[in-house]
Amino acid sequence: MTAWRNDELARIGNAEELHVVSLRRDGTSGSWRTIWVVRVGDDICVRSVNGPSAAWYRSTRVRRQGRVQAGGVDRDVTFVDADSALNDEVDAAYRAKYGHYAANIVKAITGPEASSTTMRLVPRPAESAA
Repeated sequence: MTAWRNDELARIGNAEELHVVSLRRDGTSGSWRTIWVVRVGDDICVRSVNGPSAAWYRSTRVRRQGRVQAGGVDRDVTFVDADSALNDEVDAAYRAKYGHYAANIVKAITGPEASSTTMRLVPRPAESAA
């Protein structure tokens, strides 16, 4: 499995927002969405503030592959459901990074509905040209 480089972890982790798009069944890209992103150790994690009913989140369920852009990093990724044991650390990361926003927004991203959508973004190796 490919891992994030240290510079990528830092740049994405420090970015205020992440742009994400998932791949459809036919391999074409869906619509780009802008979401919040946090770094937890060597993981990049995201959640749907609107829970599992959000269109962008539902689209990640189809192929579990997509692309992200943040902090000058542009990478293909696999969407991996995070172990629920990681949720407390992810909550803390969201509170630390986005605590300057309205309390109701931070409460939503750290609430049970959003927590149920926690995903790790795992970089996919670049496809080599033939």
